[in-house]
Amino acid sequence: MPRHVVLVGLPGSGKSSVGKAAAESLGADLIDIDSLLVREMGMPVVQIFGMVGEPRFREMERSAVKTAQAREPCVIVPGGGWAAQPGELESAKATSLVIYLECQPSTAAKRSGQGEVRPLLTGADPQQRMRTLLQEREQFYLQAHHRVRAEGTIEAVAGEVVELSRRHAGW
Repeated sequence: MPRHVVLVGLPGSGKSSVGKAAAESLGADLIDIDSLLVREMGMPVVQIFGMVGEPRFREMERSAVKTAQAREPCVIVPGGGWAAQPGELESAKATSLVIYLECQPSTAAKRSGQGEVRPLLTGADPQQRMRTLLQEREQFYLQAHHRVRAEGTIEAVAGEVVELSRRHAGW
């Protein structure tokens, strides 16, 4: 039986887009944790974050990932900060193939500026903030089972994720 595939990386690294394409190729469900929380709460992530604060948001995120892991194997895309929460990555690695989508802070900042407002990127210089997030989180991201350069097209990056999933997660 295949294992879950969990994608980690900076906001804007392509986790949601790559996750969607990889899930389609694998014939698996995609559980995008931010999208799930947005549907449940009826408001954008930045509003949820502002309303409940980061600690409560991280609890909600943790619970949603655990619920997703209790399902049939699927592709799980938590938010960019999830992997940096104590114990989360270690727990996920026991039941899932964890893949770090690695990209430059400048690429992540550019992509982040094209989508939904991200709570930890508001106000500051996005590239500098992304560099700071990478410094804070990369030690966690590097604990993933595999790294995939996420600078290419969605299709190319998803292809690498699919290949790793087939080779190492039983898909």
